[in-house]
Amino acid sequence: MNKGNKHQYYNILNLIGYGLSKFDKSFVEVFGFPTKTAFYEYIVELGIAETVGTVKNRQDLFDGMNLDPNRKRKGWWQKGDIYKHRKDSIDSLFGNLNVNEYVEIVRLSISDSINDTSIVQTVQPILRSRYKQLLTTGIEAENYFINNFSKESKFISATLEDARLFGDGYDFQVTTPNNIYLAEVKGIRETHGHIRMTKNEYEKAIEYTNQYALTIISNLADIPKMMTVFNPISEIKFEKQTITSEQVFYKSATL
Repeated sequence: MNKGNKHQYYNILNLIGYGLSKFDKSFVEVFGFPTKTAFYEYIVELGIAETVGTVKNRQDLFDGMNLDPNRKRKGWWQKGDIYKHRKDSIDSLFGNLNVNEYVEIVRLSISDSINDTSIVQTVQPILRSRYKQLLTTGIEAENYFINNFSKESKFISATLEDARLFGDGYDFQVTTPNNIYLAEVKGIRETHGHIRMTKNEYEKAIEYTNQYALTIISNLADIPKMMTVFNPISEIKFEKQTITSEQVFYKSATL
């Protein structure tokens, strides 16, 4: 079940633990089970967890982060820092969903992981789109940056403005009392790996030099680490590569 020290279904168990911690009995009832024990046994039957204790323990991890302040469970609060980035990541994507919507996200994750389409019922298209974001390394890295950017010494007391929709060669503008930085965020699933900059990003980094901050979030599969490189074109060796792709569009008749 484990790959090294990480559980094979680590991400699904995190989604389940989050759901149990936030919605409690409502979560298992929407899944179609009368009790938590019945739900735990179902997860074991699917092969996602070895024992019911594995599922209960994952809830304990998220209970320590006070997802539902009206409940008194303390959970494993001692491990809160280790799993906080998981809670923040799930919050950013699904934190505003109700229990019915969130259960559909979990169903999609289970279905994809064990290749069983019967688990998924009718799902709203927008929920499928949200779920796809869960699988994107870049989105996870950006969400981590949003929650942790102030840990970079030059960004202390800074404000953050989201520029991702503009597609102008950077993800965020970071404004400090004394300066303005353009931050581009890249994610690496493991502890080491390659990153790529688009032509637009590369040229923006040349234009802004020391005000351009390339932030790399590595080890996303476990406990993320954040490294920011200012003036990255002078600090990192990049090799130019060209990819030719076909762009397909559909043009209407005259209207």
